[in-house]
Amino acid sequence: MVIGYARVSTSEQDTALQLDALEASGCERVYQEAGSGASRERPELAKCLDTVREGDTLIVWRLDRLGRSLKDLVEIITELEGRGVGFKSLTETIDTTSAGGKLVFHIFAGLAEFERTLIQERTRAGLAAARARGRNGGRPRKLTKAQAKKASAMLSDLSITKTEVAKHFGVTRATLNKSLECL
Repeated sequence: MVIGYARVSTSEQDTALQLDALEASGCERVYQEAGSGASRERPELAKCLDTVREGDTLIVWRLDRLGRSLKDLVEIITELEGRGVGFKSLTETIDTTSAGGKLVFHIFAGLAEFERTLIQERTRAGLAAARARGRNGGRPRKLTKAQAKKASAMLSDLSITKTEVAKHFGVTRATLNKSLECL
């Protein structure tokens, strides 16, 4: 079975161009939706991916209709390939049902892995440089050291509960506990 997937980013846009191309390519069924490709919440894509079976082919008009990042595309297409489902992108002329198409896809996958590795290396180097300059990453603490000491002193009075102390400082009990652990 040949199955198509069409997506537009907003409800004001129209899938007509994509639908015409998908129908012309022989799609027997087309799933379509409006929503950002960056969003993980794409119910029609989920239905489409659940529907395809071994021997089927999933067709999209352009790669960016399936996903925004190369990483997402590689994950989806690798999953399809593992299930014996072919993939075609009409605009980029990628067809994983042919040897040449698989080569192009694997080149994309290699580039995506290379990009991820570079990002990880740059992130680690940036964090190390920041630590060397005395900066710690992360979100600022809700309670300062002085507030945590005051909270600890308040808790030495057994008539005061952690819930009351947390409420006094405007934090949750979990945040209070973490602050007390850091003393």
